[in-house]
Amino acid sequence: MKSVVITGLGAVSPYGAGLVAYWKGLAAGVCTIRDLTLIETEGFRCRIGAEVPGTPAGSARRTRADRLAIAAAAEALADAGLGARDCRAAALVVGAVGGGMLEAEAWYWRGAREGARPASVRAVRAMLPSAHAETLSSRLGLGGPRHTVVTACSSGAVALAEAAELIADGVVDVAVAGGVDAITRICFMGFNALKILDPAPCRPFDQERRGMSIGEGAGFLVLESQARARARRARVYATLAGHGMTTDAFHVTAPEPEGDGMVRAMTAALRVAGAAPAEVQYANAHGTGTPQNDRIEARALARVFGEGGLLVSSAKSMIGHTMAAAGSLEAIATVLALEHGVVPPTANLVTPDGDVPFDCVPRVSRAAPLTCAISNSFGFGGQNVTLLFRRGVA
Repeated sequence: MKSVVITGLGAVSPYGAGLVAYWKGLAAGVCTIRDLTLIETEGFRCRIGAEVPGTPAGSARRTRADRLAIAAAAEALADAGLGARDCRAAALVVGAVGGGMLEAEAWYWRGAREGARPASVRAVRAMLPSAHAETLSSRLGLGGPRHTVVTACSSGAVALAEAAELIADGVVDVAVAGGVDAITRICFMGFNALKILDPAPCRPFDQERRGMSIGEGAGFLVLESQARARARRARVYATLAGHGMTTDAFHVTAPEPEGDGMVRAMTAALRVAGAAPAEVQYANAHGTGTPQNDRIEARALARVFGEGGLLVSSAKSMIGHTMAAAGSLEAIATVLALEHGVVPPTANLVTPDGDVPFDCVPRVSRAAPLTCAISNSFGFGGQNVTLLFRRGVA
């Protein structure tokens, strides 16, 4: 099995385009959750979310989500110092859910309201989640295996795990992997109908938390075999030393009450990495801000790592739940926490929940000499993923 390292990072987030803006916002604890402008919110219980500011660069013929993905993936490739020749055999694994649904919704709503729709159905054809991988491979010249992962909120993390497996098994030596999602009406309306959106910015692990906030963005990473990275003298951010993927097989939305699937995912990541629980110093939590999910995740973390010793925080408190992009954007946050020795805070955390036996880094980032960290992503239907990273070359 080949060792897998991270050599490139790219992000488009509610802080704006680029990795620098993303890390600067996270480290400063800036919450980007505010009134939504992309979609109509009149009459809904919750009317806020975390939008990428402005209009994403690129052709207006492409969907918003495609443009977010292109910008993030191109930045990751440039950050890794890879060119066209390197891309010819590179794998591409994309986590996606919403696809180009935002544009398809607009197309449909124009017809419903105005009585006529444009002749072109390009937006409808582009709404499939698989459209992102097609766009990225052709735009960036990625000629290796191409996969699309649709596992709800864990899609971006599963994409990274699958890319790591392609490299570890010797199928390819380099892969571009990550996730993307744009805010859509169907997502916003669905979570409102489930009554799990907080009318105020979400407060993961707070005693008074009332639900999640939605967001959007794209995060992509370049993964390489350690041997290839060493041969070209690439900068290595971190080693993706292990991952675990499990399914609760319990309920269409609710997690298993004792967190058994989460425990198995974290335990598997430790086993693959050959790491003891005591080696892990930080957990970038799934941390949605719903009363049930936060409590169950905390219970699962305590079962694996014991109580008290682990630093835990949630990026969703600042950028919302970016759906299919969450797992990859939060993986990037975890890698950068290792790189800079700084744990991003849990914004809006004022009154820690007594049932959460961890320091959840309230409101202000924390300096910490990190060498090993995990990133958790737990999707609807109990689709659990844990990624374990070690700083530099393990």
